[in-house]
Amino acid sequence: MAEVLVYVDHVDGAVRKPTLELLTLARRIGEPVAVALGNGAAGTATVLAEHGAVKVLTHEASEYADYLVVPKVDALQAAYNSVSPAAVLVPSSAEGKEIAARLAVRVGSGVITDATDLEAGDSGPIATQSAFAASFTTKSRVSKGTPVITVKPNSAPVEAAPAAGTVEALAVTFSEQATGTKVTARTPRASTGRPDLTEAAIVVSGGRGVNGAENFTVIEALADSLGAAVGASRAAVDAGWYPHSNQVGQTGKSVSPQLYIANGISGAIQHRAGMQTSKTIVAVNKDAEAPIFDLVDYGVVGDLFDVVPQLTEEINTRKG
Repeated sequence: MAEVLVYVDHVDGAVRKPTLELLTLARRIGEPVAVALGNGAAGTATVLAEHGAVKVLTHEASEYADYLVVPKVDALQAAYNSVSPAAVLVPSSAEGKEIAARLAVRVGSGVITDATDLEAGDSGPIATQSAFAASFTTKSRVSKGTPVITVKPNSAPVEAAPAAGTVEALAVTFSEQATGTKVTARTPRASTGRPDLTEAAIVVSGGRGVNGAENFTVIEALADSLGAAVGASRAAVDAGWYPHSNQVGQTGKSVSPQLYIANGISGAIQHRAGMQTSKTIVAVNKDAEAPIFDLVDYGVVGDLFDVVPQLTEEINTRKG
């Protein structure tokens, strides 16, 4: 069976969930070969093997932390040349998409971004994508070279599938461009204790109807009762009620959780583009004609300040 390269997103050896999802998808089209780079790369092997990696190619060097993107592209190209894979899968983060695009240019292949599913095809992997602000679902494949595909978080389940996970050192020679953009400082992101917005299984969002930064406590309370991430519409962010890092939409983050709860959000196309691929969508809005109701699986016409606290209380009661 053909090998499939999977780029590993990890923090000091702790593998992030989107990578484990990629391993599930990779097994549909071949044998996963993971590529782990940077500090703690070797420490990823056990988890990767538990989720289907037949091999783990590792390389640790200071360049991965000291410079942006290009050292990782150099390493992934080295892995590509070593393995000659049937496809290359990368998590669909901002950095991941840049790595994928640069690799595709270098090896003369087509690239597909923000895939939501993968399946085997006679002429190579077939990727499912959402197009035109998620108004249409398309299936596409790369017609030239080895497909380089980025996949959105929450597109596949994390499934245990024990494999050999043989660790091999990857030989990497950095290019002259690798040291072109140096990282001069880092600021740790403040921890909220909630899951990352793009990776969360449940997202609870607030919009213009929240009517003030102080009222987002209602949204946060519901999110915390569900172990969810908190999102916000562009209107709420532009008003200064919630940080831009939590914005869901075309100019914010794209999310695809199992459950998305929209509170006081009208459902403009800008917002829909960022959450329309959610598996189950619930909306609370006092305007029965709000466009969001055309999209939802379940809708509640009512004042969010009446509905959401009752929902939070009921959830906490059932948990107790």
